Amino acid sequence: MRRSEISRRQLFRGGAAAALALPAAGLLAGCSFTQPGTGQPGSTLDQIKARGSARIAIANEPPYTQIKPDGTVTGAEPDVVAAVLKRMGIPSIEGVVTPYESMIPGLNANRWDIIAAGLFMKQSRCGQILYSEPEIVSTESFAVPAGNPKNLTSVASVKADPAVKVAVLPGGFEDGALKTQNVPAAQIVNIPDGRSGIEAVLAGRADAFFLPTLSLNSLKTDGIDITPAIKDVQQTGSGAGFRKTDQDLVNAYDEQLRALKASPEFDEILSRWGFSADAARGVTRDQLCAVAG
Repeated sequence: MRRSEISRRQLFRGGAAAALALPAAGLLAGCSFTQPGTGQPGSTLDQIKARGSARIAIANEPPYTQIKPDGTVTGAEPDVVAAVLKRMGIPSIEGVVTPYESMIPGLNANRWDIIAAGLFMKQSRCGQILYSEPEIVSTESFAVPAGNPKNLTSVASVKADPAVKVAVLPGGFEDGALKTQNVPAAQIVNIPDGRSGIEAVLAGRADAFFLPTLSLNSLKTDGIDITPAIKDVQQTGSGAGFRKTDQDLVNAYDEQLRALKASPEFDEILSRWGFSADAARGVTRDQLCAVAG
């Protein structure tokens, strides 16, 4: 699958997120507000039901999230989230493109209602937000110059050569994985989006680009090889992310997610993007939230 030509750098400048809405009911004016997560009028659950639309944070990183040329939001995670919300009586989603490192702060600042970006669960994130049960399970790989001249096959192989530099998306799971395994900061190259990571490898500014395997496959071009799954990184997976105060929304969401995961529709959504539905069924939120980082 080809990556959309709209990049996060184009859609997010000067700290301002660009909202991209699917055909949706308009936002209702004059909603009252009480305390999020209480189930009372004005909670996040009541607000998104009232307006018929939920604001979701996305990253435009296929196959996890993608912006179509007409501006609509798709990808494995948004498609699952949209299907669950429809079962909850919420017919549409509004995507807001933002860097990974801004997703949790923006959620807690009420800039969006749900994170639906393939933001992998790990201990530090599960301490800051609530997650649904898993929706996607993935593997990680390196994009390297053709032939993999430095034989980079693991995080250990990166640490073994202080001259090796690895490109990552700041705040992404891969950034955290390197830091958790004490890869020196001098070996980490921050890049703004997937295409820039591939360009950094082709230009010799980085020896590898660290990203989920399926994302790298969608970015692969001449002169680039994708390594097999990296074995010394823990299993990764994601679910929808919610504010700590929105437990009622998480409960309602998980109820309908369970129903979706028991249906053929879940298999159809994930297979369309290259993911295994059975892998997502075979792991729990608690297991993924135990991942170090």
